Amino acid sequence: MEKACPLQVSQLILERRSVFPPMYREQAIPRAILEEALENANWAPTHRFTEPWRFKVFTGAALQSLSDYMGDYYEQHTPPEKFSAVKLKKIRKNPLRAGAVIAICMQRDPEARVPEWEEIAAVACAVQNISLSLHAHDIGCYWSSHGIIIKANAFLGLAEGERCLGLLYMGYYDDPGLEGKRSPIGPKVEWRS
Repeated sequence: MEKACPLQVSQLILERRSVFPPMYREQAIPRAILEEALENANWAPTHRFTEPWRFKVFTGAALQSLSDYMGDYYEQHTPPEKFSAVKLKKIRKNPLRAGAVIAICMQRDPEARVPEWEEIAAVACAVQNISLSLHAHDIGCYWSSHGIIIKANAFLGLAEGERCLGLLYMGYYDDPGLEGKRSPIGPKVEWRS
């Protein structure tokens, strides 16, 4: 396999942005691209090789079932004084706008050989690998940690010790020219020699 030059990797990192579902073109993402992104996720750093990442991939008709679940949950569990028809519409529409959605899950090491935060960090690294892989194919994505999906153990069929950390919405989009927003790195680094 030919290695990417550092400039290509840096360019992917610097250009990647969160791209939100309303920006998507409602176009399916080829399975081969999703499989490549997931394989890249599988190579994230993992302490003691716990490999805690688990992914539930929604495509095609499954996007409708995700939309139905999330909308129904919101309707059934939201007190009337907090209910918003606008929010319900958004909750139902976002999965249908996406070319695919991945439920980002973490399987806790049964022996708890590493602190839980390390496993959450490993999952986050895996998601970054997915994000960069998708960006290389001009596919945008957005990690949403909506409370509805975090409480969806039965819907997702989670195993013992497994929990959902959110949804990764993804889709093709017309370049919205999103500008990066980062303050300079200098004040965030202390050099010691």
